[in-house]
Amino acid sequence: MTEQLVTLPAAAPAAAPRRRRLWARVLRRPAGVLSLVWIALMVGGAVLADVVAPYGPLEQDLSSSFAGPGGDHLLGADQLGRDVLSRILHGGQVSLLAVAQAVVVFVVVGTLTGLVAGYRGGRTDRFLMWVCDVMLAIPLVVTLLVVLAVFSRNETAAMLTFGFLASAGLGRVVRAAAMTVRTDDYVLAAEVAGLRAHQVVVRHVLPRVLPPVLVQASLLACSALLVESGINYLGLGVQPPTPSWGGLVTDASAAITSHPWLLVPSGGVIVLTALAFGVLGDVVRDVSADRSATAPSSWRQLRTRVRRTTPAGAAATPAGPATPASPDAPASPEAPGDAVLELRGLRVLHQGTALVDDVDLRVLPGEVVGLVGESGCGKTLTLSALLRLLPPGLVLEAERLEVDGADALDLPERRMAALRGTAVAFVPQEPVAGLDPSFTVRAQLREVVRLRDGGGRAATDARVRELLEQVQLPDADRVLAAYPHELSGGMAQRVAIARALAGRPRVLLADEPTTALDVTVQAEILALLRDLRERTGLAIVIVTHDWGVVAELCDRAVVMYAGRVVEEGTVLDLFDHPAHPYTGALMAANPTGARFRERLRSIPGQVPSPQERSSACAFADRCERRQDDCTATPVPLVLLGAPRGGPARSVRCLHPVGRPDPGATSPDQKGAYADAAR
Repeated sequence: MTEQLVTLPAAAPAAAPRRRRLWARVLRRPAGVLSLVWIALMVGGAVLADVVAPYGPLEQDLSSSFAGPGGDHLLGADQLGRDVLSRILHGGQVSLLAVAQAVVVFVVVGTLTGLVAGYRGGRTDRFLMWVCDVMLAIPLVVTLLVVLAVFSRNETAAMLTFGFLASAGLGRVVRAAAMTVRTDDYVLAAEVAGLRAHQVVVRHVLPRVLPPVLVQASLLACSALLVESGINYLGLGVQPPTPSWGGLVTDASAAITSHPWLLVPSGGVIVLTALAFGVLGDVVRDVSADRSATAPSSWRQLRTRVRRTTPAGAAATPAGPATPASPDAPASPEAPGDAVLELRGLRVLHQGTALVDDVDLRVLPGEVVGLVGESGCGKTLTLSALLRLLPPGLVLEAERLEVDGADALDLPERRMAALRGTAVAFVPQEPVAGLDPSFTVRAQLREVVRLRDGGGRAATDARVRELLEQVQLPDADRVLAAYPHELSGGMAQRVAIARALAGRPRVLLADEPTTALDVTVQAEILALLRDLRERTGLAIVIVTHDWGVVAELCDRAVVMYAGRVVEEGTVLDLFDHPAHPYTGALMAANPTGARFRERLRSIPGQVPSPQERSSACAFADRCERRQDDCTATPVPLVLLGAPRGGPARSVRCLHPVGRPDPGATSPDQKGAYADAAR
């Protein structure tokens, strides 16, 4: 099936248009247009005051004292005959410059503080938020009066202080937004691709927190203008005869009983400008809320707590036909060889409770291993542990974690970040959510290629096109110019795979890469992964619920239940005769290999929560082969003989299903599942 570019309607919540369209949407609202026009007039008039003002700000004409609006003075004249319009324009140079100073400090300090606190978390977050709390507790008015006294009525110092103290509030807002954005799949994908922390923040986090920053900046501008006017009204800022908007209000108030008109233009410009700033902030907030799309959340954390554990002693010998491994041999069925990925004794803990427990995994070059099990069995957490990117609050414990020969348990975060994307890459479950909606496909692939290979634009573009050819994407020019929401699911998944391949990894971790795709596109993605494995020797670890995907793509399968591995072996062995009752129940409940009108079996009950698990068999309550010792004795992972003479298989069961004789034949269940997947 030929994939097509699909353009969603502009109002669709999944569509993320270019950032400049934010202002286009603001301009569609009358309130936004009026606010921007008024602010532009004030700023332009202040900047060009020397050109457009009809008189100088200090030019006096006593014959026109207190003159009303007319041909000579459009807004009238003050007590000394100075033109009010000219003084408003020149006063804007002082007042608007002070507002700009406060806003710049407010935005820079507040945004930087919020991004660092929200993205890094942990002690850094707690320290910065403590500093913000202290700043918010400082009395603002008293502090400004002290600054004006110490710096001899220096308005610049006062406004910089105002912006700095007010930035604590913005820091909290940005922190909250950054903590939300950092859980998005495309941020995780950027980290797994190997981008440094500052690159991820600037390119992928900052654009998503800009709308609340703009809202807060506009509201701060409104407050800063009122504070600056108040300072000058009290005579604590710039001194006469230098014009300022607050000073004009002071002059008008002196003659309010005899000539009240003077207060209209001087006070009106302050009120209207402050109102324009406030209305603009409201419009930006409303537009941002209308265009925001909540992407499916994923897990991420910049720093994962890692502990190395010592190897456990010899496993207990279980009863039944299973044969345990020797104390010196790991209980795993892999053939010897140099593994590109090796995990031993993995545990993922949350407040002392094991979410994933005693998981071993060894992947050889060019091998495809499938992680199978119900939702909540720990498959995705295992992938996250391999990347050392766990959800906040979780702790990783393992005896061994090696990625392409590097000991990932001892690596500092900087070295581990460099390993992601080069030795090990990741493909998320939701392809569109794993791509940044603010950038085109070309920009996102260039970013990763430039990071990995360096070089100029020509070399980068050549590598980008090579990646698209590698994932067999047709019409490269259209795809490169498209945004993620303009791609179909299959095209987005291919782009995600291309980005993962940019660093030429040895291992690809794929979290259900075909779940959201239709059957035809799923078959194409599986064929692509199989082709990549054959051409490049890429090792793949794939999480899936579909036994058809396992049959079509995988060499070995690891069945997980309640955070533990319950069975592991070659795909042929598992399909011919599953040893663990849970494996057989999963296959029986899967519709892929079912015959026409055959009634599917279901597994009663559900996966127990981590707090309900014990060292005994976690599947006992749902198992048809349950016996008394299943809930009374710890169940280790032990080795079984291999009927085909190949690698041994392991099972965590005291009463595994009997194995057929080595020479016996059985229906080729794997072939039936593979045909269904194709």
